[in-house]
Amino acid sequence: MKKISRILTITPLFKGLTEQQIDEISAIAIDRRYRRGESIFMEGDLADGFYIVADGQVKIFKTSLDGKEQILHIYGPGNLFGEVPVFSGSRFPANAESLSGSHILFLPRNAFVRLIAAHPSLSMNMLAELSMRLRQFTVQIENLSLKEVPSRLASYLIYLAREQDNQKHVTLAISKGQLASLLGTIPETLSRIFAKMSAQDLIRVEGKEIYLLDPLGLEDLSAAGKLTE
Repeated sequence: MKKISRILTITPLFKGLTEQQIDEISAIAIDRRYRRGESIFMEGDLADGFYIVADGQVKIFKTSLDGKEQILHIYGPGNLFGEVPVFSGSRFPANAESLSGSHILFLPRNAFVRLIAAHPSLSMNMLAELSMRLRQFTVQIENLSLKEVPSRLASYLIYLAREQDNQKHVTLAISKGQLASLLGTIPETLSRIFAKMSAQDLIRVEGKEIYLLDPLGLEDLSAAGKLTE
């Protein structure tokens, strides 16, 4: 239980809660392990609880009728997922799959709702978390619908730089194929864009390590949407 409590304390949703409140949440959390490629839930499954990544990575995705996969999110340690439909009493709108051997905490809906009723501060944290998710969805929809692929990639690299707190170098935690799906393109197109951005000295790619040689140029590309020929 102490291990679960330590995991919960690094989760933004539970920031500012007392040790006693964390212990109460730990008491309802269920430890689960998933192998690489194992399904956590499927689109249409009843949302009877939500999940927190303790270790590993999870992708949230939808699949079209012709089998094409669109990755919506990739979550790592401290991130929660599957939380929105839990509070509307509906079903999961997408699929969740473990990208690596993952340690996941499952919080049952009914038990968690009772805790929210007992601790109003927890409901405020939940509202803040959901508001942040809404902003992220808005940006993603804008990127996928209004921006061209070079701009989407530049925006993603800028986002990673902020998330990893490093303006000169970022590390991709996912494969380039998964990144292509996340950006709404195909691997071949993504590879060509990486090559063009490298040729224009915007970035240098060394495997999963990407060096941001021209941060201002990336900002311009993110806004302008097109690479110069």
